[in-house]
Amino acid sequence: MIIKSFEIKKKLENFLNFNFYLLYGENSGLKKDIRDLIKTSLKKEADNTEILSFYEIELLNDEENFYNYIYSGSLFGNKKIIIIYEATDKIIKKISDVYEKYPENVTIIIFSGALEKKSKLRNFFEKGKNTICIPCYLDNERDLETIIQSELKNKNIVLSRESINLLIEKSNSDRDNLRREIEKIKSYALNKNKIETDEIKSLINFSGEYKSDVLINACLCGNLSQYKKTILELYSGTVSQILLLRNLSYKVHRLLKIKTQTMKSNNIDETINATRPIIFWQEKPLVKKQLSKWNINELKKIIFKINEVELLCKTKPQVSKVIFFNFFLEVFIKANNSS
Repeated sequence: MIIKSFEIKKKLENFLNFNFYLLYGENSGLKKDIRDLIKTSLKKEADNTEILSFYEIELLNDEENFYNYIYSGSLFGNKKIIIIYEATDKIIKKISDVYEKYPENVTIIIFSGALEKKSKLRNFFEKGKNTICIPCYLDNERDLETIIQSELKNKNIVLSRESINLLIEKSNSDRDNLRREIEKIKSYALNKNKIETDEIKSLINFSGEYKSDVLINACLCGNLSQYKKTILELYSGTVSQILLLRNLSYKVHRLLKIKTQTMKSNNIDETINATRPIIFWQEKPLVKKQLSKWNINELKKIIFKINEVELLCKTKPQVSKVIFFNFFLEVFIKANNSS
């Protein structure tokens, strides 16, 4: 059964009799919010609720332990909540097996990234009569503004429209990022009811450096609207060209590594999950999209070109800005034209 995120928030009591939940999509913050709502409500119904959590890789490596958790008696109470993170289609057989037995004292909450329509896991939860499937898409500006107003209202903190817009922009459509910035504001405010925009800029370190990451992802994904917005903001300001080129180099090298390893395993999700340093939830959909845009030879050409552009920027500082932004335009056009 497909349920929209706002429905489960407004009428959670209507869905607590279900034992199987799938929360999928790019919005990790929203998934955490829904998880916490379910956990809190179930714990109110049964005080001695045992909560267990593990990642899919742990489940796959120790299948017996997973079944023991589900079917053995609880040490602390008669209710269990089991949370599975970074789930893919690999666990569909195990989940369907548990579903057939439907242990009434067990609630399973599954976290997944972006799932295609053909995903077996997604289809299982969408079509099941006793399963809940909740798509968790990225927050829009209205969602983020609602969070800001709600969080700050409790502290009687008033922000200008400009300050609110800054917070929304800095969050990069991630409510977890937004809440971290709001906590800074709460700590700073103490007994102050109004905080000026300049104070907000200082508190959230609004240096514009995070926009560099947005630009790189927009270029590698061929995202026109994001590219146009970010390139205009960066072009009119001061950009650390060498740092941005090296960040691009890091991301391209990572894509090359994943592409190469995927040729051996033939499983993109598995390779991304095993990549170190860890690729976090909110970036995984971007990485998958970038992988679909670029082949190994093209990635190698970009790496070579990055070295060339960095040298030109150092040796020709008078025209480095033109060289630098023309290069990023080339990368964007290539990705945008890719099928």
